[in-house]
Amino acid sequence: MNERKKFDLFPFLTTAVCLVAFASAAAQNPEEGTLIRQANSAEVIPISLSGFSGTAQEVLKFDLEVHGFEVVGGDRAKFNLSGSNNGQVGGRLSDQSKTTLFSKSYTGGNTRSQAHALANDVIFGVTQRKGVTQGQIAFRVGEGKTSEIFIADYDGANAVAVTHDNNLVSAPAWMPGQRKLFYVSYKSGFPDILAHDLTSGARQKIAAYGGSNLSPAVSPDGRRVALILSKTGNAELFVCNADGTNLKQLTKTRDSESSPCWSPNGQTICYVATSGRAGLYKINADGGPPQKLQTAGVGGNLTEPDWSPDGKTIVFTAQMGSFNICTVPAEGGSANVLVDGEDPSWGANSRTVIFTRRKNGGRGLSLLDVPTKRVKDVTRISGSSSQPCWAK
Repeated sequence: MNERKKFDLFPFLTTAVCLVAFASAAAQNPEEGTLIRQANSAEVIPISLSGFSGTAQEVLKFDLEVHGFEVVGGDRAKFNLSGSNNGQVGGRLSDQSKTTLFSKSYTGGNTRSQAHALANDVIFGVTQRKGVTQGQIAFRVGEGKTSEIFIADYDGANAVAVTHDNNLVSAPAWMPGQRKLFYVSYKSGFPDILAHDLTSGARQKIAAYGGSNLSPAVSPDGRRVALILSKTGNAELFVCNADGTNLKQLTKTRDSESSPCWSPNGQTICYVATSGRAGLYKINADGGPPQKLQTAGVGGNLTEPDWSPDGKTIVFTAQMGSFNICTVPAEGGSANVLVDGEDPSWGANSRTVIFTRRKNGGRGLSLLDVPTKRVKDVTRISGSSSQPCWAK
C-alpha cells in the first residue's frame, strides 16, 4: 500500500477555507444586532411591542426583524404584540382593528427560549410561514493558526465548542434529524472527514484517503455524503454512504471540483467546478453528465452553493471584486446580488440565510432576510467566525 503523502491543500479548498483557515482573530467585535437596510428590497411588516423588557424585549425585536418585521411605534404598526415577561413570557398578538389573533403564555426553559417560541408564533400568525428562531447552527471559529467547531442557537447565543483539537477544522455539515456533525479535521496531519456524534462525543473517520478529503455534505435523508477527494490526483466529486462505505466517483475532469450541496429530494447535487473561473454545475447524485447552471447577471468566481429546502432557489457566493451573496433559480436563469458576504446557508424556512460577513478586519456571522435584504449580526465570540451551517 502506498504511503500517504502530505498534499498541497490550497488548490482544493473552497474559497471560505482558503481565506479563513489562517485568519487572525484580532478584529474588534461588530455591534451586535445592527440592522442594515438594502436598496430595492421588499416591504417590511411594521409591528409594535409593548410590556416586554430586558432579554425578552431584545430577543423578540431581533427575531422579528430577522424575519421581515420592523419594530415601530403603535401609530405606525399593522400588528401589535403586547405582553410581559414577569416570571414567564406571555404575549397577545392583535391587528390594526385590535382583533386578537392569539394570546399565549410559555413555560419551561428560560426567558430567552420562551421569547424565541413567542416570536415563532408571531411570525407564523402573520405570515403563515414558520420561523427559524429555535434553530441551531454549527460554525468554525479561528484563533490564530488553529480553529474549532462550535454550535449555537441561530442568533449566536449559547455557543459551545464541540472540538478541542488545537488544530485546524473546517466545513461543518449537519446530519439531518440527528445530533451529528460531519467536518474536515487536520488533527492527523492530513485533511480527513470525520463524523462526530454530539451526544456521545464519539468520532469516526469517514474519508481519510491520500491527498485531500474535503467539503462533506449530507443528503436530505441522511444516508449519503457528497465529498471532494483528490485521491485520484485531481479534486473530484464523490458520494458514499454515511459511514464512508460504497464510495462512488461522480466527476472525472481536469477541473477542480468543490462545495457540493444536495437538492431537497436527494436526486441532484450542485457543486463548483473550476476551469479558469469557478462556476456552478449540477449532476445526478447517482452519476451522469454534469450540466452548467446558468447564472446570468453575475460574473467572477462562483462558489459555495446551497440549495433551499423548498427546492426553488440556490444561494451562492460570487467573487466580483468583493464577495457577494447571490441567488439563482434552481433550474438556472438570472441571478440576483443580495449583500456583501460569503459562506451562505439556508434556514429551514427557505427565507433566512446565515452567512459570513467581513467587518473591521475580521469575520463574523450575520443573518439575511432574503425578501427584504435586511441583515443583522449574530452574537460574536472571540475569534473569527465563518462557514455557518444550519441544523437540518
